[in-house]
Amino acid sequence: MQPRLSLITLGVDDVAASIAFYERLGFKASSDSTADVAFFDAGGVVLAVFGRAALAQDANRVVSSAAGFSGVTLAHNVATEKDVDTVLAEAVAAGATLAKPAAKTSWGGYAGYFADPDGHLWEVAHNPFWSFDNAGRIILPGVSP
Repeated sequence: MQPRLSLITLGVDDVAASIAFYERLGFKASSDSTADVAFFDAGGVVLAVFGRAALAQDANRVVSSAAGFSGVTLAHNVATEKDVDTVLAEAVAAGATLAKPAAKTSWGGYAGYFADPDGHLWEVAHNPFWSFDNAGRIILPGVSP
């Protein structure tokens, strides 16, 4: 297996509502999208939204009705602390719920969380120890070219 991530699919209750939410955040749905599934360019990775029950069926799993932390978060890293505050405000204005206000972190960064309308958590973070390439991708020290 090549060490790369191609696509992240979020199981959602209402695909149309999720498309509208992510488009309000600035994502653009691909022309390959349908009423049942939508695909968004997420800077080299594809973000998809698919009906929660259909996704569970596709993966041969049962939909859990238990609310709570799924053990997975998505992250959006930005260049400055001010950018963290701006993105969190944009997400809330688009319909997200502020899950954790931005604050200094124990590791020296600045981060906060929002939840999309289906409860998927997004961390918005500034890591002063990382930089970005011209395409906005993180350059990991000791790993990235």
